Amino acid sequence: VTEIEEDVKARAAPKLWNYYAEVSFGATQNNNVNSISKRRLQDSGSDNIIAFNSPMFDRTFTGGLGLTASRTIGAASAFSIIANFTDSEQDVETSDDAESYSLTFSLDTTVGNQSLSPYLIGSKTDNKDDATAFSFMYGIGGSFPAGDRSTYSYGYAYTDSKNNRNTTDTTADETNAISHGFTLGHDFLLNEIISFSTGLGYTDSDSKVDAGNDAESYDLNFRMNFNFPWAYVSVGDGLTWNDYKKEDTSVSNTLRSDVVNAFDIILVKAVGELIPILDPKNEISMTLGYEKTISEANIKNYDYISDSYSISFSKSFHLNK
Repeated sequence: VTEIEEDVKARAAPKLWNYYAEVSFGATQNNNVNSISKRRLQDSGSDNIIAFNSPMFDRTFTGGLGLTASRTIGAASAFSIIANFTDSEQDVETSDDAESYSLTFSLDTTVGNQSLSPYLIGSKTDNKDDATAFSFMYGIGGSFPAGDRSTYSYGYAYTDSKNNRNTTDTTADETNAISHGFTLGHDFLLNEIISFSTGLGYTDSDSKVDAGNDAESYDLNFRMNFNFPWAYVSVGDGLTWNDYKKEDTSVSNTLRSDVVNAFDIILVKAVGELIPILDPKNEISMTLGYEKTISEANIKNYDYISDSYSISFSKSFHLNK
């Protein structure tokens, strides 16, 4: 009887819809939360120089809930609906206190040797000390293999971001912007443990108020991944060149231009491998992160060094097994 039951289960049709939930929480220690310039000075209109006295050190705590509904379409496609909620609380200041909501619709499919993923994302951020922000994005990502070890990827994204103008922030809508972004990437699998990624990107942003907001950005990034038996480790380094199109005379008469170098290390490990009694099935994922950002700019305000440390925990649940 047991053998017959197992055979019936094996032949049962797979579920068309699958539902998942993920809960997470984490903390970040930031050693330059307000991007204070290296000399603690800043330009303030007509190239006047004043002190940059905002706090540097702060901690941010986050909690998140994600819900996913996924449906198979044919043999090689899947449609997903993802809803996310994140709550962020800052310790010393409140500029990062916010509640964020997002809803994503995506389709994963194949056409020939191309894997294609069109998507549509809407999001809202309720900031405690700032205007409410809205974002609407759609785009497509694609990839195709080249031999047994290489994969090339590409993508395009259109973003329309808006900020509510209210009595406490009468200039929030000045940064309302429409942007177009393009990416190219290459992934190379050296062996079962080591892999490499290289990426290029270009973004053109057109804001409501051009001065100090309109910019073109160029990205170059590298990443090395180690899939060790004891943990997953990823090391990345990226460069971004920002060229602004019009001077912001409220800050400086100089046309802003800067380059930002961001370095990060990420380690992912199951909690159960460290403390089996807390996670006997290795279902809780722990992520440790370090990030260092160095910005070199021709305006003092944006010439800074910042680093941060983070830890987060997450667990996923299959709701309709």
